[in-house]
Formats: sequence, C-alpha cells, structure tokens
Amino acid sequence: MKIVYILPSLGKMGGAERIIAEKANYLTKHFGYNVYFINLFQDNDTPNLYLLSDSIHQINLGIPYHIQYRYKYPKRLFIKLKIMYDMRKKLSYHINLIKPDILIGVSYSLADLVCSIPCNAKKIIECHEPRSLIFSSIYCGSFISKLYAKWIYIRNIEKKADIIVTLTKEDKAQWKKAKQVEVIPNFSSMRISQYSTCNKKRVIAVGRLNKEKGFDRLISIWPSINTHFPDWQLDIFGDGIIKDQLTLLINKNNVKNLSLRGATQDISIEYANSSICVITSYFEGFPLIILEAMKHGVPCIAFDCPNGPRNIIEDGKNGFLVEDGNSSLFIERLCSLMENDHLRQQFSEAAKIRANDFNIDIIMGRWKALFESFK
Repeated sequence: MKIVYILPSLGKMGGAERIIAEKANYLTKHFGYNVYFINLFQDNDTPNLYLLSDSIHQINLGIPYHIQYRYKYPKRLFIKLKIMYDMRKKLSYHINLIKPDILIGVSYSLADLVCSIPCNAKKIIECHEPRSLIFSSIYCGSFISKLYAKWIYIRNIEKKADIIVTLTKEDKAQWKKAKQVEVIPNFSSMRISQYSTCNKKRVIAVGRLNKEKGFDRLISIWPSINTHFPDWQLDIFGDGIIKDQLTLLINKNNVKNLSLRGATQDISIEYANSSICVITSYFEGFPLIILEAMKHGVPCIAFDCPNGPRNIIEDGKNGFLVEDGNSSLFIERLCSLMENDHLRQQFSEAAKIRANDFNIDIIMGRWKALFESFK
C-alpha cells in the first residue's frame, strides 16, 4: 500500500510534525507500507528535525510561500495566487508519478489543496487542530476571511475529502456534513529514562511560541503565584514567532522566576526535573505535551480549552482542568498543587497509568484498520 503524507515541512519543530514522523516510521516497520513525504515549503538544504526511516521516500518542493508577505495588497494577492498555482502543479506532478492508494493532508491549512489534486487515491484530512480554531481571530482576523472559511474552505473539505480524522469526539461532532469522520487520538512513544520525583520546585510549560498556545495568559498568571511561592521557578520551553512579544511582556511587568528557555532536543530530562506542567492554550488538538508530562509522572493543570485537554486529564484524579479563562481558579489550583507534596505524588502515579491508554501500538492499530478498510 502506498501512502503519501503532504505537510508544510519536517524542518520545523512541532508536535504534529513529530507525531507524523513517528507514525510513518511505524507504518513502514510494522506494517510494511510504502510511505512518502511531500514537504511543500521545505527545501533540500533544510534538514529534518525528526528522524525518518531510510525506507521512507521524501520529496521537498521548496515552495517560497512566505515571500507574498513582503508585499501589500493587491500585489500580495496576485503573488499568492501564482504561488498556489505553482504548488498545485508541482504537487500534482509528483502524485501522478507515485500513484498512491492514500493521500493524507496534515492540518486544515493544506486540506483545500490536497482535496483539489486529481487522482484516484482516497483523500484523508488529518486534523491536528480543533475546527473552531479556523473561525477564531487567530486564523481569521476579518469578517470576510471568516465567511471564506465557512462557505468556501470548509465546504470544499466536506465535499471532497473521503475521510476526516479528528483527535477528539468533540471535534468530530462539528463535521456534520462530511462524508465520513473518524476519531483517532495521538500517542506518545517517548521513552522514559527518568521519572519525575515531583519534589523539585519547578513548573514547566512546553510548546511553540505562537498566539494560540496562550503563553501570554501564563505570564500574566505567574506573578500572583510567585508572590506566595518565591522559591519556585517557571520555565517555558519552545521557540516561535511571538518570542519577542513574550519577552517584552515579561520585562515590562518585571516578572520574576520565569524564563523562556528556547527549544530543546531533550525535553524528557526537563520533564523529569519538573514537578508540575501547565497548559494555558486558547485552543488545542490533542496536546502531546500533556501525554509526555504524564508519562514522566508530572501532574498537569490546563485550561479546559477546545478540545484536547479534557480528553486526557481526569479532573481531580491525575491533574486539574480549569474553566477556560478562569485565571483566579487556575491560580488556586496551581497553588494547591505546589503546596501539597502528597497530592502531587498521588496525581503523579495516576498520570502514569492514564498515559498508558495512549500506547503507540493501540493507536497505530486503529490507523491500520482504517487503511485496510479501503481495500
């Protein structure tokens, strides 16, 4: 069976990129599938940040999508249309050569493009963000862009995609007009060499530094916590486009005991040296951060944002779910966990058990069943 994954790039760090690489490696090793990657924006000079099996074929198109932003409208629109035309032409060429059985578009941003490629393959859109994110101010800043997203973009996906795969049942419920929708959550295959003892006075947050991850909320919350726990440290790991904005926010408010630590190739050791993991996102698909932290025995506290955290954290059993945007309750829950060693240990053991529900063999078995159903 030939499977083609279409995604922006494997040359940037992110949860979706990592999970897709691990998934492809598993498909080739355990099921013997013939897997291809077509990276639209990555060029051949940009190395992958995630290892791929030698048996996986990789094609980098190197489309300079970002150059459109050097220009103002209306010129930007013409440049964008030309880029999209070239991208569709190059992609169609390679798809016609490969002749895949299954074509998978990773993320909503590529869904319309993937659905427009003429071929006999089954077309799957693999969604790593909640559908509600498409209509948010983060993606759609204007009324016109929201209308486009709702009446053109979404309708094209629903009409042309053979299957939409979501990470949560809540997101599945929003695709009422799609041909077929399946729910397959993420997994974590991270190997644990050291578990957290939960006795270090350190809180950790992990993720790409972009608006949807809500690090601005976390930075605003931390001073109230640090007042009561001045010997605790908050470390944020990740890089992204709003790093300078977050740095300015930290400096402007003279936030203490909080550091932006950048990206790391060994996040496992950072989980092991932390006692609590916090997630303050505005939107989440199915956050690997929570799974990874729980595998290390690190209790998590998260805003109950759409839609991922509630599908992993069991409130009051292995972590805390806080009403989305309720900062005062978030502070209360975090303080209660920081001051209670016994509660942290209790949550830690329960978190490790919960993480086992998302074992890679279980989740990949569901993917195999889906692929085999096409035969």
